[in-house]
Amino acid sequence: MRQCLWVGFVALLAGCDAIPLPNAPSPSVPARYDDARTDGSAPSAVWWRDFRDPTLNRLEADVDVANPDLAAALASYQAARANAEAATSGLFPEVDFNGGLSYNRQSDNRPLRSKNQPTYYGANQVEAGVAGYEIDVWGRVRDLIKAADANAQAVGDALAYARLSLHAELARDYVELRGLDAQAKVLADTIKAYQSALQLTRDRLSAKIAPPIDEQRAQAQLATAQAQATDLSVRRTALVSAIATLAGKPAPGFHLPPNGSVLPYPRRPRAVPGDVLRRRPDVAQAERATVAQAGLAGAAAAARYPRFTIGLFGGTQDTGVDLLNPQNTLFSLGPSMSVPLFDFGRREAELARAQALFRASAAHYRSTVLNALREVQGDLSALRWLAQEERESTAAATAAGKALDMAMALYRDGAASYLDVITAQNVALLAQQAPIAVRTRLLQTNIALILALGGGWSVSETVPAPTVADLAHDDWKDPNAKRTP
Repeated sequence: MRQCLWVGFVALLAGCDAIPLPNAPSPSVPARYDDARTDGSAPSAVWWRDFRDPTLNRLEADVDVANPDLAAALASYQAARANAEAATSGLFPEVDFNGGLSYNRQSDNRPLRSKNQPTYYGANQVEAGVAGYEIDVWGRVRDLIKAADANAQAVGDALAYARLSLHAELARDYVELRGLDAQAKVLADTIKAYQSALQLTRDRLSAKIAPPIDEQRAQAQLATAQAQATDLSVRRTALVSAIATLAGKPAPGFHLPPNGSVLPYPRRPRAVPGDVLRRRPDVAQAERATVAQAGLAGAAAAARYPRFTIGLFGGTQDTGVDLLNPQNTLFSLGPSMSVPLFDFGRREAELARAQALFRASAAHYRSTVLNALREVQGDLSALRWLAQEERESTAAATAAGKALDMAMALYRDGAASYLDVITAQNVALLAQQAPIAVRTRLLQTNIALILALGGGWSVSETVPAPTVADLAHDDWKDPNAKRTP
């Protein structure tokens, strides 16, 4: 009876968690971004469909099923979840079954052997029981479970961020590829125009109304444009290979036909600073990693106090095989206690290390929030200025095209030198390429903004996790608070 009362008393103590967890950060965010619009909605989980391009949609779908980096991240998440489930088992006793049959001979000269002890004997036993089940008085086991569960959620957030990053990288590469195709189309038209201009200089040279230098200048212009077209082919090949790898396909044999048509701009998502705390998986990952470190710090603090365990065994034992005889039953029941006395500062050092890692994780969490706000603000400002640059560069391209037509007309009439034509050609080519480059940057900045806003991911779509409001709870803020089981 005394043993049972003692066991019950120790179990009752396990309902109290006397070691407070360290304070967790509660970052503040501004009310709004500069250059932000109030309209719009959160990005869709399949945001790339806003570009209305079937090829891009097909490639993005391949990322989820064939990208090896994403598969590795998924396996890491599954391992973390299994580790969290293993930690949870510490709340319950582990029951083991043991049995053995043996026939033994003891030495004639065994120390302290009595004369009536047999030389040959059997030792047969069947036993089941619980060994070393820890009564979680100080919350050490529960802190380890909290840490393992928060770590698994953080790895899940890392998986979500890896997926978002891979989708965004493929979209950026595809947008750049389409921009190169548009540039190649401009260069192809330019090469045809330069070939006509070269023929014009040769005709004028044959008629002795133009100097030989005009032909060489026209030839140089044509060769320069052809070299630019070749350079675009090199860059395009590298992009196609990168896209193939992201889609989980071997680069050899993977082809994407040129397409110089204009991609539409995606819908502008709504940007609210508070959204980064619940729509950015990297922010959620940093938050949950902080929670995990807090749990480890609590477990390290609890390790300085006595540990209470319970052992319970029961079974039957016989020198023969009469194991079902009630007289051969045995059992053992009782608690035990382990009190740390001298470890030369090891436990205190482990606690200091856990607390330092918690502070580092909390600082990283705050840094992640600040960087997320910076990325969104930078993309919003870039969109505004790039939109203005696109309008200006389009107007410049129109004016440069008219100037080139005028220069060619004057050259045909003999009222201008070919040097004027070359100057107009260079300006026109650069002016035609600029809007394409700006539009490509605008599309890529839209993708960057979608990624910065979480790309349609939401904390509610994953396993449950503490929110910023939970981190501000009194149990976290008050260092003297007692935590409930």
